[in-house]
Amino acid sequence: MRHDLTIPSHGTSLAAWHVPATTDAWAGPAGRPVVVMAHGFGCTRDSGLLPYAERFAAAGADVVLFDYRGFGASAGEPRTLVDHRRHREDYAAVVAHVRGLPGLDPERVVLWGSSYSGGHVVAVAADDPRIAAVVSQGAAMDGLAAVREILRYAGPRQLLRLTGHALRDAAGHALGRPDHRIAVVGEPGSLAAITSHDGVDGYAAIAGPGFRNDTPARAILPIATNRPVARARRLRMPLFLLVAADDTIAPPAAVERVAERARGRVVVERLDVGHFDIYLGEPFERSVAAQVEFLGSVVGR
Repeated sequence: MRHDLTIPSHGTSLAAWHVPATTDAWAGPAGRPVVVMAHGFGCTRDSGLLPYAERFAAAGADVVLFDYRGFGASAGEPRTLVDHRRHREDYAAVVAHVRGLPGLDPERVVLWGSSYSGGHVVAVAADDPRIAAVVSQGAAMDGLAAVREILRYAGPRQLLRLTGHALRDAAGHALGRPDHRIAVVGEPGSLAAITSHDGVDGYAAIAGPGFRNDTPARAILPIATNRPVARARRLRMPLFLLVAADDTIAPPAAVERVAERARGRVVVERLDVGHFDIYLGEPFERSVAAQVEFLGSVVGR
């Protein structure tokens, strides 16, 4: 079962699902732990995340799974603008909200992220020492490394092309013009933010009905400044990292650097799979089992 929630964030409202725990195995005097979840680059809460939420709920944690401002069922403009700064603000707003919900332990809030949001949770936790633990899988930890990866698989012409469209959109936005949009994901050589060999099939495998394959082109500009790896030394809470060793979108070397720099307990699970493989089949089963085991060791009672 899941219930709809509406959560305020910076003058607008986020749409969220509350998936209650189906057991009191992890309940304590102050309530049950809660896992706060959101998705990656351009995706929505209905894109392959509910299976994780259901496993966490079956183990004993409540889960709040939300869409960022401008995405899915959430309010807000511009629509589908990928911006790590806004996304992090929304995570913090959801954390503040769930700490006030009845039956939930405000000191046992866990941040969960995947792909782009796998980096967001590191940055948000770095600013909030009350976070009990962080789970991050296939994470984008270093925007500079991600840009270098685009250069490697798509070449400098593609990067210059994307930058040109981004600057055009940024200038138009400053002048009050309609957004100039590009695709989130496309075939190699197409005009899209992600054009890796596995991008189209990967998104197709997980995308839910709320996913919209476009974003204002200016979303390209802040990618290089999105560097959660630079915040890792501020993490003192337990941290679970799933490394997709064959990832061509979120470079795994940056995830390894986060593991080295974090100050608290770090659990690393390495799978020889690509970026999108972690959501399905055996890789999903292995990763979600390891995540539940980690959560039980941190917030279980």
